[in-house]
Amino acid sequence: MAWTNAQLTDAVAKGLGKLRVRADAAPMQRYMKTEQPFYGVKKPGRVVLMRDVKKRFVPTSRRQYESAVRALWKQPHREERYVALLYARAFDDFVAAESIPLFETLMVQGAWWDLVDELAVQVVGRVWLRDRAAVEPWADRWIASDDMWLRRAAIIGQVKHKGETDEGRLFSFCRARMHEKEFFIRKGIGWALRAYSYDAPDAVIAFLRAHEGELSPLSFREGAKGMVREGRM
Repeated sequence: MAWTNAQLTDAVAKGLGKLRVRADAAPMQRYMKTEQPFYGVKKPGRVVLMRDVKKRFVPTSRRQYESAVRALWKQPHREERYVALLYARAFDDFVAAESIPLFETLMVQGAWWDLVDELAVQVVGRVWLRDRAAVEPWADRWIASDDMWLRRAAIIGQVKHKGETDEGRLFSFCRARMHEKEFFIRKGIGWALRAYSYDAPDAVIAFLRAHEGELSPLSFREGAKGMVREGRM
């Protein structure tokens, strides 16, 4: 059945409106430190809403998929952006290298951890695992970007890759940015190293020990957390 972006965004707005908890809206906005308003709909409610959206608004082409993601992203409330990201994840055929330019744009525009991390890990990270040759040139540009959020995306993009992580690129990216004082870069390095340590603890221990004097205390502590818990460090 044919549908329009207007019908999609209207359905999402009405759905969020029905689920809204006004008392939660201001605290959610404060927690995210954003000027963007909230309905006050937490993740479980958004997930339920997305089930209906996924059934009713199935894209039949990449153009329609990307257009729908953009339309949701442009709506005024934060939860509409969250739904845009759920929509981006929902249609596996279109989570592909061809849409990396769109995902990059959203990360630059999102410019905060709740949006960038979802895109980097759950969307770009999925493409990266499937099609390394296509994504690596993007990641290599991001790690050298003036945009801090793209640098973070390059660092954390493999956190769900487990044993298939490109170890050389991960360590190279951490070395490239470990001098930074930016909290989200330091935290991202620690997160990426900790995630990989569950599959390659010896490699991460060696990296941490080799660069202990160069990594920030935050990056080192976060990266070592799993091994410390296991008594290996």
